[in-house]
Amino acid sequence: MADSDPRSTRLRAWASTRWRDWMITLAAFVLALIVGAILMIVADPQVSGNFNYLFTAPGLALGSAWTKVSTAYGALLVGAVGSPTALSATSAAAAPLICAGLAVGLAFRAGLFNIGAQGQAILGAMAAAWVGFSLPLPPVIHLLVAVLAGLIAGALWGGIVGWLKAKTGAHEVIVTIMMNYIAAGLLAWALTTTVFQRPGRSDPISPEVPSSAAFPQLYEQLHLGFFVALLAAVAVWWLLDRSVIGFSIRAVGANPHAAGTAGMNVGATTIITMAVAGALAGLAGVQSALGPSVTGVPVPLTEGLVGTVGFDAITVALLGRSKPIGIVLAGLLFGGLSAGGLAMQSVAQTPLTLTLVLQALVVLFVAAPQLVSTLVPFLKARKRGVSLTGADA
Repeated sequence: MADSDPRSTRLRAWASTRWRDWMITLAAFVLALIVGAILMIVADPQVSGNFNYLFTAPGLALGSAWTKVSTAYGALLVGAVGSPTALSATSAAAAPLICAGLAVGLAFRAGLFNIGAQGQAILGAMAAAWVGFSLPLPPVIHLLVAVLAGLIAGALWGGIVGWLKAKTGAHEVIVTIMMNYIAAGLLAWALTTTVFQRPGRSDPISPEVPSSAAFPQLYEQLHLGFFVALLAAVAVWWLLDRSVIGFSIRAVGANPHAAGTAGMNVGATTIITMAVAGALAGLAGVQSALGPSVTGVPVPLTEGLVGTVGFDAITVALLGRSKPIGIVLAGLLFGGLSAGGLAMQSVAQTPLTLTLVLQALVVLFVAAPQLVSTLVPFLKARKRGVSLTGADA
């Protein structure tokens, strides 16, 4: 007898959808590795030259290609997860990506494109670093105040965007792009002032953050900040799936007009979403400012301290489909590629930029589920498109 229980039917449909989503993501990663292997072979003159003898000496051509690819990917794997040191380096690289990815993913769930995570991370790093090297506080309190300062700075920077969106209708993409430039310029200017510039130095570099304000180091580069990032992911999951404001965020993201008709305050939801997203991006900046480096102490604040974490976060959020667990896994993946890329470069003489190519290929294939389904026959194309921003949830 066929099961007519609608709840059972919905459960099976949900499980089938999630299975296809995860399998498409896995297939995208495998396809990216295959394309990356082809690029490695083509880019190496000695290996590609051996293919001139493919029909006369196939073992030479295929053997050299296999040696090149297996050595490179083996070094990548060992450099990412092959030892406690590698795991700590992967987690250190993943922590800010997870926090910033959550910032972008949360905004996606509200139908907002938060390109301003970079600027929010810069403000978070500035505030946390300033508290670190300026305020003489007891160890535990010093760290808590520095983290809180970074969260508040990021929340204010993101909240400005939400307020402009809600009150004036300004498009968040344009506003966040401009806010990124303002944040970068503000940091460059601040590092020339006596407030941020290290005494006795003329170059743009801040004083060192003392150990009392740094995340405690657990094993070389592994530090408390990584577990704070995981806690942030749990908090975002609870916010979205277990709170009233989370329901409003998802409703506004699905259809803001319908949400407004139902009595929800769309403007307030937009402001709250961008403020929380800004706080999460600010936490990514805090990770950069207070996380120990390979020397065991935080890197001083400079113009390039935050790097491109806010822009990389867009990729992480897309790959994680704007779901907290997916963003954590995507952050760990990209953290592993970053840590393992150095080993791959030193062992197999492979360009470090290949890891960036692999990241781009993964996202490219994830963004084209129909292409993946065509290349991998057992993954039948879904009748509805895969929403990278989680709107189909």
